[in-house]
Amino acid sequence: MTTHPTPPPECPAHAARAQGGLYRLHGPEAQADPLGLYEKLRAEYGAVAPVLVSGDLPAWLVLGHRENLDVARTPSRFARDPRGWRDMREGRVPADTPLGPMVSWVPVCNFTDGPVQERLRGAVVESLERFDKRGIRRYVTRFANQLVDRIAGDGYADLVSAFSDQLPMLVMTQLVGAPDEHGPRLVNAARDMLQGTETALQSDRYVTQTLEQLVVERKAKPAHDLASWLIEHPAALTDTEVLMHLRVVLIAAYETTANLIANTLRTVLTDPRFRASLSGGQMTLPDALEQVLWDDPPINTVIGRWATGDTELAGQQIKAGDMLLLGLAAGNADPQIRPDRSVSVFGNRSHLAFSSGAHECPGQDIGRAIADTGIEVLLDRLPDLQLAVGASELQWRGTLMSRHLLSLPVRFTPRSVSSAQPGPEQAYEVPPVPPQQPAVPAAARSRRRAGWWRRLFGLR
Repeated sequence: MTTHPTPPPECPAHAARAQGGLYRLHGPEAQADPLGLYEKLRAEYGAVAPVLVSGDLPAWLVLGHRENLDVARTPSRFARDPRGWRDMREGRVPADTPLGPMVSWVPVCNFTDGPVQERLRGAVVESLERFDKRGIRRYVTRFANQLVDRIAGDGYADLVSAFSDQLPMLVMTQLVGAPDEHGPRLVNAARDMLQGTETALQSDRYVTQTLEQLVVERKAKPAHDLASWLIEHPAALTDTEVLMHLRVVLIAAYETTANLIANTLRTVLTDPRFRASLSGGQMTLPDALEQVLWDDPPINTVIGRWATGDTELAGQQIKAGDMLLLGLAAGNADPQIRPDRSVSVFGNRSHLAFSSGAHECPGQDIGRAIADTGIEVLLDRLPDLQLAVGASELQWRGTLMSRHLLSLPVRFTPRSVSSAQPGPEQAYEVPPVPPQQPAVPAAARSRRRAGWWRRLFGLR
């Protein structure tokens, strides 16, 4: 008979694992219906639930909205540095764990706290803020139009592979300053890495080598891009720190923005609430994005936080070194703040989609700009888009952190492209910062944004 060692009794999650009663966040149930699993856990355990990840590794999944904010905003109790993970220190984590990229410490701001984190994050935030949002939107418009040109004459397309998976990386590679010829290859490499294919490690090396080359080139010849601004920032980042933060920004922005675009397009094409709101002129595209960030955030779960000492959270006894997972999607659905999820939350940005606290996503406004502008271009160019399959036929690839829509087949009236435009693989410079323009009144912006929504559904 095979025997198994008894886990340390001081850890409730370990004890529950020994009883065989924990839910696995990487199992079929979690991938097929994550929100259903969150509600099952909430009913059984409350706002914080013991779970298993990556085999039999114990963790606490934070389900409550308030509790997620508590963990995210209290680094003194819940640190971001994975070197505090007790299971790792005591040798219970396999060397080849799929969690590797999320729990292996590297010198980046999202794995540090305190003064070190402030120094690194300050360099990233201040460098990102140097981009002019209007310039980014013009840049997104250019790339989005080129992607639409590729499919406009066909009358049929998969908006995931042809649009949402392409646009964010094409924009971000240019913003970070990557060589123009690498843009499309970086799109493919990033997708390959995140899907964990057999060539994922090769793709990972390609991304790293491309960014290493970029750092060398920008030290010799600065330009108007993120790499140059990180290098010249007063925080005096090392070459390794510059490289690692370029990588974090590039990959994180790609995955979250691609998911946000796909989820928003799916919602527009399948959710009757959106159609009803449109008929009354109650919704604009920014409204739609925020609703999707509540209902279907691009990242479900953030790994992780680690307890710095014994503490209590929502009645659960958390031990020093325990891993905690921020349940962003679960917190957004917390009945304590959303007793009726059918009620729209237009204009409410208190969702957890970009986390909170010292590690809140620094590039969220750029992600919004890419999604907002890109979708507007797509639906303005192809206003009669219709889903080509039943909504129930759509499929996702699920991971512990997120669900990625595999395809979004649509049909539309074929349209000719009046003037040939260069493809995304051709080089463009990042738009220069324009002179200040008078602000557009909010009411005028709303009227302008509402136009293509009405055309999309035949409204006048």
